[in-house]
Amino acid sequence: MALWDRIKESAQTMQTQLEAKKNDLKSGAFRDASMAMCALVAAADGSIDPAERQRVTQLITSNDVLKNFPPADLQRRFDEYLNQLVSDPGLGKVNVLQEVAKAKKKPAEARAVVQIGIIIGGADGNFDAQERAVVREACLALDLQPQEFDV
Repeated sequence: MALWDRIKESAQTMQTQLEAKKNDLKSGAFRDASMAMCALVAAADGSIDPAERQRVTQLITSNDVLKNFPPADLQRRFDEYLNQLVSDPGLGKVNVLQEVAKAKKKPAEARAVVQIGIIIGGADGNFDAQERAVVREACLALDLQPQEFDV
């Protein structure tokens, strides 16, 4: 199976798992951590292109799990985290990872945050090394094993 097919299949599987947990994913910690994860993945390569922003906007407006929250609120949070990562990459990353870590109190939410990161990372068909690295860092911040997610 080609790498693209594996990424696509993995993202679809994770989306199905997220939808099954939709009713458990309504906390503010999950909301904030998922948007922080999206920002980390979007900024993983050191630059944020319009296509990456568009993928996150599409996720915010179309993902059933994220429909638990107002889209404008999610977009605002994503933009805030992204601005932190752009204005001061070192400190911004520490702060944004702290937001991600807030979801570790509930294992289902923590896993869902990682799954959202993988879905965003694979949305363009190329879940690259930098995106995998930030997802691994997020796993560690959430007290999860990166191997569980094959990152």
